[in-house]
Amino acid sequence: MNIYTDIPTPAQKEAAQAASIYGLENHGFRNLKRVYWNLSAAALYEEAVFRGEGWMAEEGPLVVHTGKHTARAAADKFVVREPSSEEWIWWGSHNRPFAAEAFGALLARVLGYLQGRDLFVQDCFAGSDPEYRMAVRVITEHAWQSLFARTMFLKPETLDGARKHVPEFTVVAAPGFNASPLVDSTRTETFIVLHPAERIAVIGGSCYGGEIKKTVFTVLNALLPFQGVLPMHCSANANEAGETAIFFGLSGTGKTTLSADPRRDLIGDDEHGWSDSGVFNFEDGCYAKVIRLSAAAEPQIHACTRRFGTILENVVFDRRTRRLDLNDATLTENTRAAYPLHFIEHALESKRGGHPSNVIFLTCDASGVLPPISRLTADQAVYHFMSGYTSKIAGTEIGLGIEPVITFSACFGAPFMVHHPYKYAQMLKARILKHGAKVWMVNTGWTGGAFGVGKRISIQHTRALLEAALTGALEGVESTPDAVFGVEVPRACPGVPAQILDPSHNWANQGEYEQRRRSLAARFIENFEILSGQEAGARGLEAFGPRLG
Repeated sequence: MNIYTDIPTPAQKEAAQAASIYGLENHGFRNLKRVYWNLSAAALYEEAVFRGEGWMAEEGPLVVHTGKHTARAAADKFVVREPSSEEWIWWGSHNRPFAAEAFGALLARVLGYLQGRDLFVQDCFAGSDPEYRMAVRVITEHAWQSLFARTMFLKPETLDGARKHVPEFTVVAAPGFNASPLVDSTRTETFIVLHPAERIAVIGGSCYGGEIKKTVFTVLNALLPFQGVLPMHCSANANEAGETAIFFGLSGTGKTTLSADPRRDLIGDDEHGWSDSGVFNFEDGCYAKVIRLSAAAEPQIHACTRRFGTILENVVFDRRTRRLDLNDATLTENTRAAYPLHFIEHALESKRGGHPSNVIFLTCDASGVLPPISRLTADQAVYHFMSGYTSKIAGTEIGLGIEPVITFSACFGAPFMVHHPYKYAQMLKARILKHGAKVWMVNTGWTGGAFGVGKRISIQHTRALLEAALTGALEGVESTPDAVFGVEVPRACPGVPAQILDPSHNWANQGEYEQRRRSLAARFIENFEILSGQEAGARGLEAFGPRLG
């Protein structure tokens, strides 16, 4: 929209009705055109369409295209290095240091860019447990990104609450501002820079909604351990008796899909904390991959793509009929739907659960050698949690192609971990032992061969395996230790052919299977040597990983 015109917008009259007493001048903003405070979903729909930011599709979802960035720019994330935090941050490829002076200059340039423009503000909270929730402010130049923030985070319950909101952390999203690497000390024109001490983050050069979501998650990963809370990249649900299960996993491994179980109540699909009181969701929304989504296999999530209030990122649709085509990956494999948690039937209104009875590690094994389910001891859980083995699925990060890439992402979410993985792993082990949680590793990847040769383990079999684990049907079932990885593999499971349980039975070439298995084990060992070399406390844990004797 031309910032020099003054055409009335749909929500102009309501722009300041829910304004906070803690104004934007406190963040250094000056000379703004108009600020739209805490608009409703319907008002933000109108603003987004009016401004040409998106389209309303058949049955009501808002479709937006995010331009060149259709995934997280993981290589462009930085953390400001300063005395109060530099000793405990896990510096490296996931937390690249950024000079405090350079941050001040970059922020000043972003604030200058935003002068004379309309801005949208959402004052909200991260954390459904009032004892640990963090007051967040998300400032965006796009109406649809304001709707994204309103969808993902918890909202003040009253107008008075919105007006009295004082943020503890602020995110400024300015996708129209492109950095100059020589001037701004960035890697490219895109940047995500967090300043934990100043409680602010700035995003530029990317319109991908996931950057906002994961920036807040990263901040929680930094701060909550100091309060005795384990932050987790996991989904969570509970049965009628209140027995909770948590599902760790990277994007594309099945966290959202497998936790949306009609037989269980959904606590949340992606980000949670584990406190002395139990598990609580950080968010109020879901952010699901929807490429080739099937109404038959994933009915609840599929239904959300047909609802008013859902944002569809980079989904292709017919411009004349406005009908969606969830199978079209023309724009990206990483098509997404952001929708309120309550859109899922059986979602728990409290977004909280008890201490988990079952802990699930979801891994997408592109090698095709890990069993579809196995049981881990507490020490094995520490090893595999720190390792975070999976395969990156197409489209979830910039630069990924169609073929999965084998990776080790500590805590099943290394890009968002700010402390060394050992800190989170020790917190997890303490909770597993204290509450007697059973730990399972579930492979949602390939069997009968690696990617391109084998086939993806069916979601029906995965659901049956999880059902057996969560209901106790695998208790007392005879199991066999994997000769290389040491994990216990059940020999029978209701609703699953016995042949499926042992991956070696599904390979036509046993020699190739053994070679692949040993090759993957070697990758585990190599990766853990790096982790244990960074943290003395982790040395010795390799005894609970794979062995090549």
